[in-house]
Amino acid sequence: MPRTTRFALAAGLTLGLAAAAVPAAPIGLIAPAAPSASSAPSALSALGAPASATLAAAATPARTGESATAVIRTAAGRVLGTVRIERYDAKKSRVSVSVQGLTPGFHGFHVHAVGVCDARSVDKATGSAFSSAGSHLGPGEHGDGAGDMPPLLAAADGTAAASFVTDRFTLERLGDANGSAFVVHAGPDNFAHIPDRYFHRPDAAGATGPDATTRKTGDAGARIGCGVVKLHA
Repeated sequence: MPRTTRFALAAGLTLGLAAAAVPAAPIGLIAPAAPSASSAPSALSALGAPASATLAAAATPARTGESATAVIRTAAGRVLGTVRIERYDAKKSRVSVSVQGLTPGFHGFHVHAVGVCDARSVDKATGSAFSSAGSHLGPGEHGDGAGDMPPLLAAADGTAAASFVTDRFTLERLGDANGSAFVVHAGPDNFAHIPDRYFHRPDAAGATGPDATTRKTGDAGARIGCGVVKLHA
């Protein structure tokens, strides 16, 4: 056998023995490839994650930066305060209001269906200004309508502030073709809630529950402030 052939056989035998001496890597130590962003939800599902986690991984950021404001003025044009409405999520709005110059105590606070605050427009039945703002934002009867909001509680110095989240209207609803307006009333709002023990005799319409005035405004009295809603991008 030629010398070169013997050297080749010896080298091959040495390499073969060395390869056999190295143990195979345990399967558990082999790390799986990281899933791509597009496959993250399916990977979570495969691992037994709840559906909420799968949806959260694929969720997109909520829309932001959209809001509306209203400056509330008296019939004489004096500024009572401001209202700010912000998009809370796809179905809810956050309302923040700050007013001053009110008499101490509770005051009805509503959204009305027409974005016109004309102090010269007086309701003949009640003598109240801002009749131009129309009725409460609907649908729903008073006490459970879209325009019904928590009453404002004025302190001894006449100031009141509130912030709450509601799903009864959205920014799109406030900015529809008719617009909308925020109205502050002179008195407290009972939301047309009259307990059975206070039922009156049948009125002209035969009703024995809340009368027409209570059903309309919750006995909140005159409209003392009105502010047209203006949308902002």
